[in-house]
Amino acid sequence: MGEFILELKGVTKRFPGVLALNEAHLSLRPAEVHCLLGENGAGKSTLMKILAGAQPLDEGEILLDGEPVTIQSPLHAQELGISMIYQEFNLSPYMSVAENIFLGREPVKGKSPIIDWARLYADAEAILKRIGVKLDVRRPVHELSIAQQQMVEIAKALSIEARIIVMDEPSATLTDHELDALFTLIRTLKHQGIALVYISHRMEEIFEIGNRATIMRDGAHIVTKDLCDLSREEIIQQMVGRELKDEFPKEVFPVGQERLRVEGLTRRGHFEDISFALHEGEIVGLTGLVGAGRTEVARAIFGADPIDRGTVYLNGEEVKITSPRDAIARGIGLLTEDRKGQGLVLGMSVAENTTLANLKALMGRLFMDRKKERSVTEQYIHELAIKTPSGAQIVQNLSGGNQQKVVLAKWLYTESRLLIFDEPTRGIDVGAKVEIYKLMNELVRQGVAILVISSELPEILGMCDRILVMHEGHIAGELQRGAASQEDIMHLATGATVATT
Repeated sequence: MGEFILELKGVTKRFPGVLALNEAHLSLRPAEVHCLLGENGAGKSTLMKILAGAQPLDEGEILLDGEPVTIQSPLHAQELGISMIYQEFNLSPYMSVAENIFLGREPVKGKSPIIDWARLYADAEAILKRIGVKLDVRRPVHELSIAQQQMVEIAKALSIEARIIVMDEPSATLTDHELDALFTLIRTLKHQGIALVYISHRMEEIFEIGNRATIMRDGAHIVTKDLCDLSREEIIQQMVGRELKDEFPKEVFPVGQERLRVEGLTRRGHFEDISFALHEGEIVGLTGLVGAGRTEVARAIFGADPIDRGTVYLNGEEVKITSPRDAIARGIGLLTEDRKGQGLVLGMSVAENTTLANLKALMGRLFMDRKKERSVTEQYIHELAIKTPSGAQIVQNLSGGNQQKVVLAKWLYTESRLLIFDEPTRGIDVGAKVEIYKLMNELVRQGVAILVISSELPEILGMCDRILVMHEGHIAGELQRGAASQEDIMHLATGATVATT
């Protein structure tokens, strides 16, 4: 065997009107974690889909153990020992852990079609033991946490004796504790000789877990280096093709009138006695560990979930918000954590998604004004620099960063004066993040008040004027911009105390 277990050489892929990959290449050594980096739309996913057999290549070659192979399907890729774990897990939620691990390959009794359940459970337990994971193999997958479901995906990959595992944004929804467990598992896989391709936008992870990195831009290979020879700044510059002078381009504006105030907001079992205010000219952060109640507070303010008690004031006036329709009518917009599942209708166009929350503005006497819809959409495509061929493009075909801009356009068209951003840059590359941050600045300049929910502490510290930290359904403390550190936030988020500044 040569130096590389896998080589992709000169891989080119064309879609109608788009050159998705332009002679891209990637090499993978046994027992290494190889980080694949690039902006959304750089070609990472397309390259990995070709490796996983989900897309054919147009030009180039794939070498496995130095021998050329033509990967004809995902099943063929698995037979070659290649497994891909996507961001959206490919699990059957109402089947057990064991059934998911061996789905379609269940052991049977002799030559009969009857499943050998004892062997199925024993084999599943053996694989989980191999990677140091304790799970009840009879438990339905829908009862597991996201982190546990991810472990099932990894066990499934090992059950096909995968030698190469691709992980696409594996940490996007994990807590710090769960992330530590994932990293421990990855190191275990490395020690067992398995090679991993790790796709992530989180720089701190890349340097902690990776051995080498390949950076792509515009469908082409830019550089491959050992991570010890790369700096964070160099990675960003190579990814975006330009120097990003300020990763968090925060601007400070005069604090104006009160936009939102909540007093004693409570939803039993989720959060209790939440009180805070948000003013014109402010970006306020709401952070804490996953499960602390941050998203639940946002949904309650937006009327998506009922409250048991508490009072909400908008512009100094007490209001009753019992549905998202009420919230929208009062100028509140919520950019949800799950933009694909809740923020967008993926099968609809950019134009249809942009105007979805304010269709009444397009209604004529009998029909919708499609000309106005196109005009409005083109305005936001220009203002937000949305990369799309036209407003007619189906939104699921856009990159994550551009999908987020379409969600933002939807709420801007409602003329919302209070915007709640829930994990606004999750799964978005560093260049697109900076664009989102600049848009936040511009919105605040125009008098919009913004509440940001985020698990990324550098983002919270870099973009927020004030920081509210939640712990187990309560606000544990408030910190001011410039006087807070990640350590201060984590102390509050874990139930310890720091001085409120």
